[in-house]
Amino acid sequence: MGNDLVKYLNRGWIVDMMYISKAGEISKRKIRLLKVQGDLFHAYCFKQHANRTFRIDRVLAIVPIIKPE
Repeated sequence: MGNDLVKYLNRGWIVDMMYISKAGEISKRKIRLLKVQGDLFHAYCFKQHANRTFRIDRVLAIVPIIKPE
């Protein structure tokens, strides 16, 4: 998962992410990756309209949003 995050960060892609919170709640978020650091990554979350920090081990799935040309 970490390698995919770095790849998407380097390409500047926006991604859809399924994430499970500490409380066990699953959410779908659209994010723009800002920084990958150890077990964490920082991203702009379009759902919260803010920069957020996420744990890599809580990511259930991540898929790039690729716009057709």
